[in-house]
Amino acid sequence: MIDKQVPDLEAALAGVADGATVMVGGFGGAGQPAALIDALIAQGARELTIVNNNAGNGTAGLAALLAAGRVKKIICSFPRQADSQVFDALYRAGRIELELVPQGNLAERIRAAGAGIGGFFTPTGYGTELAKGKETRFIDGRWQVLESPIHADVALIQAERGDRWGNLTYRKTARNFGPVMAMAAELTIAAVHEIVPLGDLDPEAIVTPGIFVQRLVKVPR
Repeated sequence: MIDKQVPDLEAALAGVADGATVMVGGFGGAGQPAALIDALIAQGARELTIVNNNAGNGTAGLAALLAAGRVKKIICSFPRQADSQVFDALYRAGRIELELVPQGNLAERIRAAGAGIGGFFTPTGYGTELAKGKETRFIDGRWQVLESPIHADVALIQAERGDRWGNLTYRKTARNFGPVMAMAAELTIAAVHEIVPLGDLDPEAIVTPGIFVQRLVKVPR
């Protein structure tokens, strides 16, 4: 019998290794798997590479993971915001590495990993520091830059509802990076607010099929 439910957050994060590349869903606070991030802090993995839309807000969630000194590198689109003081201090002190990726490129690089695409050309970033050292080609009248897929060892995502097979639905814009990250990681850990019996999720409403999810943990709203 397929059952991807785990009993608690500790079990959900078991085995995440030092040096892992970890994708973290969320667009700012929307859809950020805060409980999974806190559990990752408690789990203790170090020297992580984090893939996220931004570099943390305030002092909770992803910012707390950075403040704990667990992250060696972050790949993101928006490292600096009004409340990104934790990342800002670490970066200025030379204690964290940054790979800056335009948001559309970030989403497509993650999607490419899940789709098995070896790379893609895009005009975004051509002629800037972001294209330095990358292959370029003149395609359809425009110079374009070759971008590589971003694979991960682990993806931490927040969904609304799931079943024991790991099928997931999301709540409105909290979906954001969750579906593509689930496809791009070797181990996808999904936190859901509700676990329902098989058949309760309308197949037409399932966004992430269970084949892309390995662990499912219930986190009350």
